[in-house]
Amino acid sequence: MLHELDVAAILRRALSQGGDFADIYYEDGSFTAVVCEDGKVERVLAAQDRGVGIRVISGVSTAYAYTNEVSAASLLRLAETVSRGVREGNAFDRTIDLSERRVGTGFPIRIQPDQIPLVDKVQLVQRADRAARGFDPRVRQVMAVYRDARMVTQIANSLGEFSEDHSTATVFLAQVVAQDGSVTQTGYEPLGAQYGYEVFDQASPEEVALIAARRAVLMLGARPSPAGVMPVVLSSEAGGTMVHEAIGHGLEADLVQAGSSVYRGRIGERVASELVTVRDDATIPNMRGSFSFDGEGTPAQDTVLVEKGILKGYLYDRLSALKDGCVSTGNGRRESYRMRPIVRMTNTLIAPGESDPQAVVTAAGSGLFVRKMGGGQVNTVNGDFVFEVTEGYLIENGKVGEPVRGATLTGNGPEVLKNITMVGNDLGFGIGTCGKDGQGVPVADAQPTLLISGITVGGKAKG
Repeated sequence: MLHELDVAAILRRALSQGGDFADIYYEDGSFTAVVCEDGKVERVLAAQDRGVGIRVISGVSTAYAYTNEVSAASLLRLAETVSRGVREGNAFDRTIDLSERRVGTGFPIRIQPDQIPLVDKVQLVQRADRAARGFDPRVRQVMAVYRDARMVTQIANSLGEFSEDHSTATVFLAQVVAQDGSVTQTGYEPLGAQYGYEVFDQASPEEVALIAARRAVLMLGARPSPAGVMPVVLSSEAGGTMVHEAIGHGLEADLVQAGSSVYRGRIGERVASELVTVRDDATIPNMRGSFSFDGEGTPAQDTVLVEKGILKGYLYDRLSALKDGCVSTGNGRRESYRMRPIVRMTNTLIAPGESDPQAVVTAAGSGLFVRKMGGGQVNTVNGDFVFEVTEGYLIENGKVGEPVRGATLTGNGPEVLKNITMVGNDLGFGIGTCGKDGQGVPVADAQPTLLISGITVGGKAKG
């Protein structure tokens, strides 16, 4: 670990050719993954990985290198390599005092996954596979995945900051494909957060698999969704795909600075309904996107991005904050020591409102009720997005009616957020892995039940 090395000497070597800032990121992790497909255990992985990345920031430029050889000699060589990426400025000659060590409190873990035999983890995916296949004869394919990770990270920088964090995460998911004649539908359900093996107290592998199977089979019998502009109610069960795609990515400061965000230059402007408040909160205990320190050693924060419809700020890492003359919001994240930190969301949510969820449905009158969202895409430059609906129902006479399939939601982030006319007093989370610049990091998204007065629904147009 870093505290066993002369970290100050390594940082000085990294800055020997100039530069404004340097940091060292150390990571030591153990991982397990088990995948069952079509009734067969296709992959079992139990691995450990350890490595270090060194970064130098000079002005608005970054030099970064990494190694999995953790020794004093190796890290000095790595620091020398990174220093050659900087050819300007004076050599760093200030004292680096790393005497203060900040250790993250972490989240309470009752059963560490590495205490559980691998054979038990294999049985989890097999149990899920049997449950899904036994649900209905129209189930054709089942994939069940178990993953756990236990990580120690340490970060030291030329400002004299030294931080350490410990994390444990467990994820289980099921994907089920059902077929009836020419109709094929897919159901998906994940479970997981920063918990140990006790995550299965929330739901068993069988329960996760049955939710996915039920969703796939239900949609087989659903009629095609109507198309057109209509009121849409997004259930809190839908997860936070809307907030993640429609506004979250557009508020990442690196995209804003690159001119790739529709929200650029709009601080203080109305970008959503006055009922909408958006936060990015890495401090929620045990949530998938939470931590004590981000990938740069900045403490986790709860950042208000939109308050009652008014844009208040952006998400920053250290580099983007330097460019804007502000401070990091604790959103510098990285997939591993092989990657430099970039601006990423953590747990992004629309805050609950005051309306009863059933009253939200009643107020819609007619339209589409979305119980579960699928994947989504957004063009951050103009804010246009498209989302898949994996479980949807008609709303008729203010009540949730029959299921429909094949629906998509298409719109523009700022416009749709302004069309939110009711916000429920509930809150539901969805989990996932967010990809950006070739990196994937764990995130969670959340929203209450929302009424959008009008949004374009793709489906089967009336003929």
